[in-house]
Amino acid sequence: MDLRCANHCYPAVMAGSGSRRPVAMAQVARVAGVSVSTVSHVVNRTRAVAPETERAVLAAIAETGYVPDSVVRSMRQKGTRTVGLALSAMSNMYFGDLVHNIERTLAHAGYSLLLVDTHDNVVDELRAVADLLTRRVDAILLAPSADASGAISHAEQQGVPVVLIDRGSSAHLDQVFAESREPTATLVDHLAEHGHERIAMIGGRPGLSTTEERIKGYREGLRRNGIRFNKDLLVSGDSTDEGALAAFRTLMALPERPTGLVVGNNVMTLSVMRAARDAGIAVPGDLALVGFDDFPWADLFHPGLTVIAQPTDAMGREAANMVLTRLADPSRPVRRVVLKPSFRHRESCGCPLEETSAAPSYAAGQK
Repeated sequence: MDLRCANHCYPAVMAGSGSRRPVAMAQVARVAGVSVSTVSHVVNRTRAVAPETERAVLAAIAETGYVPDSVVRSMRQKGTRTVGLALSAMSNMYFGDLVHNIERTLAHAGYSLLLVDTHDNVVDELRAVADLLTRRVDAILLAPSADASGAISHAEQQGVPVVLIDRGSSAHLDQVFAESREPTATLVDHLAEHGHERIAMIGGRPGLSTTEERIKGYREGLRRNGIRFNKDLLVSGDSTDEGALAAFRTLMALPERPTGLVVGNNVMTLSVMRAARDAGIAVPGDLALVGFDDFPWADLFHPGLTVIAQPTDAMGREAANMVLTRLADPSRPVRRVVLKPSFRHRESCGCPLEETSAAPSYAAGQK
């Protein structure tokens, strides 16, 4: 991507509201406390700058509403019938299903989808949204990081609507996501009903709404089953293979190991299964395992994985339709849709096969 910016004056335009006061690259430099050439290097990616400097420049761009003149000219033209999708770990099979359903719904309406990876990092997220804006997308679907305020503000200053997906937020925006708290409590209930009292959890990346809600559900499940919370049994896996492996080893090194384990997402569940196998820890013989997120071959594992399955089909369709209706009517009331996941009962929790029909039901649908 080549923006070819120089120290010129570019108007920041908001759709439907006329032009605003021009914003110069020099103004961005003053706000960020850097030179104009540094701002140009960040925008054009012509030279690497220190991470803290890049953060300051990107924050100043979001604050001032600065955009290159080529982008402004294109924003004055008709829409591109393109929607941007910014999320993390697009190699994750969960997000793959989500993207497929979003793309199919948008394509049916004549829109194309442009994907960028935020890496669940605030700076990368702001950069990703800025890149989408330079591509003249008509709207942005965003799976927000721990603090997506800068990215959201930048898009809103350019008059580009944002719809949040997968993770809830207090922001006054259209959003669709699956419930996390009660389904996680249900996983704890299930382990407790089978006699487990030392139930551990490997949580996802700190700060994400899904991580926080699932941890709340874990603690709620312990509470309502009369099990005292033990901080040593709650470990962060940071939603990565390496983090989950380290968390699992920490739990297995405890003087008294947990007998039941809740894992916060599918990426970490796979890592835990691999680590347990390598350590000679039998699932479910030595450790009853349940997790959040299903995937196509979870029932082919031995043992099959007991999980909470998110309604990715419904979430993808709903998110795409939210974008389409927001573009058709920018003044419509904001909507917040919470979908219910499903409980998929298999053998990793330690239940005999004949008990699977008696597993708790958690039907998918809109809350």
